[in-house]
Amino acid sequence: MNRSRSNIIKEAVFDEERALYNLRDTLVLSCTFAGPADGESALKEARDVTIEDCSFSLRYPFWHTERFSLLRSSMDELTRAPIWYAKDGLIKDCNINSIKALRECSDIRIEDCTINSPEFGWKCNDIYFHNCKLTSEYVFLVTSNASFEKLDFSGKYSFQYTENIVIKNSFLDTKDAFWHSKNVTVKNSTLRGEYLAWYSEGLTLENCHIIGTQPLCYCKNLRLINCTMEGTDLAFEKSDVEATVSGNILSVKNPRRGYILADSIGEVILEPIVEGDETVASECKIETKGA
Repeated sequence: MNRSRSNIIKEAVFDEERALYNLRDTLVLSCTFAGPADGESALKEARDVTIEDCSFSLRYPFWHTERFSLLRSSMDELTRAPIWYAKDGLIKDCNINSIKALRECSDIRIEDCTINSPEFGWKCNDIYFHNCKLTSEYVFLVTSNASFEKLDFSGKYSFQYTENIVIKNSFLDTKDAFWHSKNVTVKNSTLRGEYLAWYSEGLTLENCHIIGTQPLCYCKNLRLINCTMEGTDLAFEKSDVEATVSGNILSVKNPRRGYILADSIGEVILEPIVEGDETVASECKIETKGA
């Protein structure tokens, strides 16, 4: 937060097109961006600005904005696609309810926010989330170099085609998470959903609780360290895996190679693995701790 800006705009209402376009070195305090003119892009191309205790109900307010802080502010469902192509920003203590709220942004820190935004966080780079509640149908598509701490996420298709991601102490209620992802590490978290992390490469799950059908199939360089699994049937199909699991796995099907060690496994299904025009046998060592 920088409250020593050279200029202050306070308790004003803006609804015209590009109302504060190219604004520089300014604190915008307790303002409303809404009204009958229905103008777009209120703070487009702004630089070195702090937006505090403001409310937004107009489209595209923060396009190409750089070195900004957005604090204790709200965006309603009419604030479509509010933050695109932005750089070097802090978003803190905000309530965001707008579709496509973050896209192609870099160096963005988001803290203590509540966000409900379909298609959130696409094609972003160098972003950090801390202590946020996020609801989104399709989230963080093709995003890279991001870290998440205390993320409470609910949605469907998450973290697909992501790269270099770290998630800690979080709860993810999601379907088809981490498909085609690369170099993702998740620690001390719960992952609930279906078809977890198919086609991922370099995924590490440490001290995680994994819930749901058919997880972790077609993976390369997959590691599970001291994880637990619940309702996980037909796991690890065609995956290269190193896994230590406390408790039970409902069933394991046709892992390609590596090892799987669990307290118990309900069923191990080993069939010829189809590789192109050939079939091969599993080279994965599967053991239970009581064996």
